[in-house]
Amino acid sequence: MLKKVATTTVALALVAGAALTTQTQSANAAQGWQVGVGIAGGLAAGAILGSALSQPRYYAPPPAYYPAPAPVVVYRPAPWTPAWYDYCSRKYRSFNPNTGYFLAYSGQYTFCR
Repeated sequence: MLKKVATTTVALALVAGAALTTQTQSANAAQGWQVGVGIAGGLAAGAILGSALSQPRYYAPPPAYYPAPAPVVVYRPAPWTPAWYDYCSRKYRSFNPNTGYFLAYSGQYTFCR
């Protein structure tokens, strides 16, 4: 990539210099110092144009893709089923299977869901 950029810059400088030099030589062939000014101006213009075209271009990175999180599935069995009795008695030590309530930390009895 770097070799290609350098070659392109040199080629642009030579083309611009040749165009200005040819035009200057045919118009002012009798005055030799203007030929040198044309060559120098052509090379300078080509170098400026080539360096401007060879500058790296920066692009913003694509936005990050964050997929939607998977839904959280919480298994709670239906009340008064054998699985519900088993779930509540394992989860709450104070679960009363006759009423379906347990004693919460707040001091109130809460229905097991």
